[in-house]
Amino acid sequence: MQLHNLKPAKGSTHKTKRLGRGEASGKGGTSTKGNKGGQSRAGYKSKKGHEGGQMPIQRRIPKRGFKNPGRIEYKVFNLGQFDQLAEKYGFTEINHLTLYSNSLISQTDRVKVLGNGELKGKFTFKVDAVSEKAKSAIEAAGGSVEIVK
Repeated sequence: MQLHNLKPAKGSTHKTKRLGRGEASGKGGTSTKGNKGGQSRAGYKSKKGHEGGQMPIQRRIPKRGFKNPGRIEYKVFNLGQFDQLAEKYGFTEINHLTLYSNSLISQTDRVKVLGNGELKGKFTFKVDAVSEKAKSAIEAAGGSVEIVK
């Protein structure tokens, strides 16, 4: 052991300065936080979205369009899908319960049937809405449609 090999014990020295522990630390007084104001005080927390008095981004950017609060959203199925679904799940009647139990819709979804594709099987539909083209195609295939409110 020689003088130039001496090192302090592990954990006995700290490289970071302890803030606010007197003037002798070199970082006493204001603890490098500056003078006065919320940011210099204990417990400061900035407000979400606050930009220091500058106009916030959600107010600077223009709004576009119109959101209709009365809009009714439907989970849409085309006629061409039902033959595959019937083959996979064994449907004869299409209603909320059969679709929900097979995880095709969520519990609060409204169902609408559109007339894209061909319907080969005979099905009974109990849904929220149906297009005119789909209704005529279902009845032509020997099925029936009932609108559930």
